[in-house]
Amino acid sequence: MPSLFTEDTYEQAIIELFENMGYDHLYAPELDRDYSSPLLDEIFYNSLIHINKKLPIDAVEEAISRLKSFDTGSLLQKNSIFMDYIQNGITVKFFVKGKEQSTIVQLIDYENIDKNTFYIVNQFTFLENGNNRRPDIILFVNGLPLVLMELKSPAKDEVGAENAYNQIRNYMKDIPSIFYYNAICVISDLSTNKAGTITSGCDRFMEWKTKDGNYEETAYAKFDTFYEGIFQKERFLDILKNFILFSGSGQERFKVLAGYHQYFAVRKAIEKAKIATKTDGKGGVFWHTQGSGKSLSMVFYAHLLQYALNSPTIVVMTDRIDLDDQLYTQFSQCADFLRQTPIQAESKEHLKSLLDGRAANGIIFTTMFKFERGEKPWSERRNIVVMADEAHRGQYGFDEKVVMRQNALGQKEAYTVVGNARIIHDALPNATFVGFTGTPISVKDRNTREVFGDYIDVYDMTQAVEDGATRPVYYESRVVHLKLDQNTLDLIDSTYDILEQQSNTETIEKSKKMLGQMESVLGAESTIESLCNDIVEHYEKYRANLLTGKAMIVAYSRPIAMKIYHQILKMRPDWNEKIGVVMTSGNNDPEDWKEIIGTKAHKEELARKFKDNNDPMKIAIVVDMWLTGFDVPSLATMYIYKPMHGYNLMQAIARVNRVFKDKEGGLIVDYVGIASALKSAMKEYTKRDQSRYGDMNIAKIAYPKFQEKLQVCKDLLHGFDFSGFIGGSPLVMAKLITGGVNFILDVKAPNRKDLFLKEAMLLKQAHSLCSSMATEQERHEAAYMEALRSTIIKVTYGGNGGKHLSLKEVNAQINELLKAAIQSEGVISLFDSSKTAGETFSIFDPAVLDEISKMKEKNIAVEILKKLMSEQVSLYRRTNVVQSQKFSEKITKLMNSYYNGLITNEEVIKELLETAKEITDLYKKGEQLGLSPEELAFYDALTKPEHIKDFYENDELIELTKELTEMLRKNRTIDWQKKETARASMRRMVKRLLKRHKYPPEDYDFAIKTIISQCELWTDNVDSYSTENQFGQSVKKQVIKLEQEFGMAAEDIMPYDIVK
Repeated sequence: MPSLFTEDTYEQAIIELFENMGYDHLYAPELDRDYSSPLLDEIFYNSLIHINKKLPIDAVEEAISRLKSFDTGSLLQKNSIFMDYIQNGITVKFFVKGKEQSTIVQLIDYENIDKNTFYIVNQFTFLENGNNRRPDIILFVNGLPLVLMELKSPAKDEVGAENAYNQIRNYMKDIPSIFYYNAICVISDLSTNKAGTITSGCDRFMEWKTKDGNYEETAYAKFDTFYEGIFQKERFLDILKNFILFSGSGQERFKVLAGYHQYFAVRKAIEKAKIATKTDGKGGVFWHTQGSGKSLSMVFYAHLLQYALNSPTIVVMTDRIDLDDQLYTQFSQCADFLRQTPIQAESKEHLKSLLDGRAANGIIFTTMFKFERGEKPWSERRNIVVMADEAHRGQYGFDEKVVMRQNALGQKEAYTVVGNARIIHDALPNATFVGFTGTPISVKDRNTREVFGDYIDVYDMTQAVEDGATRPVYYESRVVHLKLDQNTLDLIDSTYDILEQQSNTETIEKSKKMLGQMESVLGAESTIESLCNDIVEHYEKYRANLLTGKAMIVAYSRPIAMKIYHQILKMRPDWNEKIGVVMTSGNNDPEDWKEIIGTKAHKEELARKFKDNNDPMKIAIVVDMWLTGFDVPSLATMYIYKPMHGYNLMQAIARVNRVFKDKEGGLIVDYVGIASALKSAMKEYTKRDQSRYGDMNIAKIAYPKFQEKLQVCKDLLHGFDFSGFIGGSPLVMAKLITGGVNFILDVKAPNRKDLFLKEAMLLKQAHSLCSSMATEQERHEAAYMEALRSTIIKVTYGGNGGKHLSLKEVNAQINELLKAAIQSEGVISLFDSSKTAGETFSIFDPAVLDEISKMKEKNIAVEILKKLMSEQVSLYRRTNVVQSQKFSEKITKLMNSYYNGLITNEEVIKELLETAKEITDLYKKGEQLGLSPEELAFYDALTKPEHIKDFYENDELIELTKELTEMLRKNRTIDWQKKETARASMRRMVKRLLKRHKYPPEDYDFAIKTIISQCELWTDNVDSYSTENQFGQSVKKQVIKLEQEFGMAAEDIMPYDIVK
């Protein structure tokens, strides 16, 4: 039945919606236009003349010329220039009566909206570089194609907004000129409507969920809310001028369109500031949850303040040097948008000089501690705005307190202590103070409200996750893995209590004593060893291959951070590039710390490496640094070994909630019992945040997903009865696992395996959060699905149908190849169970091959044989380049035929067994010819051309082979293969030898190339050649490991005890 609501119908609905907003509609095929021009040229020319009618025609035509002929540069660079033109106008020079003058030609009249032209144009054909493309809808303002929309049919399940995104990316390659003039891209299929920029990944296209700034009922946004929310004329022009910027640096520069939460919050904050500068100076608190773009919101706010307050001076204040540096860097990257260069105060004196006597403008960065008491204010101007980042931490305290201290002689003396807020307000008595925070202000915290006032805008965790602005954070407790005794746990709990009420000298002294005890307990050698063992195991098994493998370990103290670092390197010596320590240094630090901690430049380099998704540095050990304001979107794991509470805790865990590609969420792994602290901190959040995240049993979020994914996995096993798994004997359970794997690997259902692996992984993630809530049956069923998932991954590893991981990665991440039993005793082998784990055997043993071929589970047998054969070919490649290539091609071709259904299980098993026999025959061939494995490799290289064996008697070939091998052995030097002169010498010697033995000249080049390749392998793998027996032992080791791991207990992956 044909759909009545097609893509064309949807296009007409959008056009009608825009006509209702006052846009004029043009149907592009009916226009008389230049198909190679991305502009509506006539409309563009007339519009510029109209809105710049006070300027000479020469000035306008110069601007038009500039706009149509960009200098060389990338698409992004040209678009950046254009956005500057759109937001600020084009500065041009012209002559009046022979005198040169300059002026600004505006492309848009932002003051008088009706002076601009707004057209919605559909089916706009554009020709460029031989490409004929026709985007669905383009919005033209004054003849400029500012918005490109790609629509997809709401009635087709197989296409959607993601397809629209891909199409826009293709347009950017095929018809790039139209994107020089682009401000916003839109992808839409009625149910999903998102806006982004030319640099936005699909995950960064965002919905616009409100027309008026009300965040209620925004879980699902109607399509008209999206279009009317952004494209009402007045708001659209406001967004164009004030809410699109470029950030980043160098090759990593990107274009940002503000989200709806940023737009409305900044607009509210601007109105509040206008009032505050004339009244009490309380600009309010801007609470947007961590990860939702707060730093960029501050940039948008600073930009708009300059227009709203008549050239104000803006002071951006933090309470930490690293945060000051991070914010300063962010603002500096947006200097073009801000129309001025930020300045960072280097000292108290520098800050005072920047403020004292300044009449207007300036964006000044400082830490709060650079303010000091003085006899007079530094500035009494009213249009100074202090933007305080993390407003709840220390930017308050109006009171003066008298405290008693002992001097060097033991005499008591009285001192006056002044709160930070009083010092700052005395320096800037008439300034307006605006607080920005990612965590809420405590209900008990009157000081913060006294300084800043109440909330301007609240964008909570729930909304941010719903909008895709952040990802959810999941929690996993592993305190039990450290085996801390009850006294230690009580000490930790008491420490949390003390931390929350450090209000007087007595309490502070008590906390210092307790924290000293904590240092000794948490820093004990045995505890550190247990901690690191568990972190490494957890990381390698579950997190190393997730996204980019980035993880952060939060240590209790600097000494403990160093202990963790050294212990992990002791366990994994090859991780020296993978792991780094980021913390402050002290004058009394041990000598060996300095090289590890490094200088400021070293820390900056570590930050660069950690932010680089492809860099080998994967794990950062931190204490305080990087816990606020440091963003690595791909970071998905945080191991916490430090008691934290309140906003410090919430700021820290937010490091893992950033959006990145298909990242499902961030995982917090708790080793010190932060559950109650997290629950306490959540009391300050919104009601819906508390209901969603407030209970420390955060698993409630995942439980419905867990049940859903469990049912999906069971549905995928429809037709296979695994009910006997629960309560079954180890043998029954093992057989049901292998039977289930066999069912999923059936090539007649080619999509089943990948779908099951995906859903079972989601099930595993959800189960780790809510195992305490699941029923006993659900836990057993989830364990079964995880056993299947793990087995499938390991059985299919290395083949075309499996995960493409290196052997090293698999061995590091997975401790066993197959989970064949659930209990620790009663190990079951998928091979003959009479074989003991210690008995050695070889893949070339006919009995072993026969045993595999007779396995009941034929799909598993195929995968095992393929895996073993691939490993042997990989091993063989180290010694014999000719034969390994032959077998690799044969196995690949064979498996492709199997996966494509051209041959059956039995046939592929037969062929794989034949291949194994061929490898066995090769070893025998070397023995028969009297050649060692290394000599056989060169024999194969010499005889690769088929006719060579006909050209020589066999004895002559043997003699040539042995002479060649001996010559190459004698002339190998260290790194010869990396030195071109040495390589050339080798080639000459080989050529002379071949010539002396009358080797066919037409085959010289091919033979020399093959021999040199073989010699390089020989040099790289000297140990692999020693004897055939050693080679066979290497083979045996692979299979022994397989045999042993097939029978390993599965309790390692079971998060609960199986009832026997």
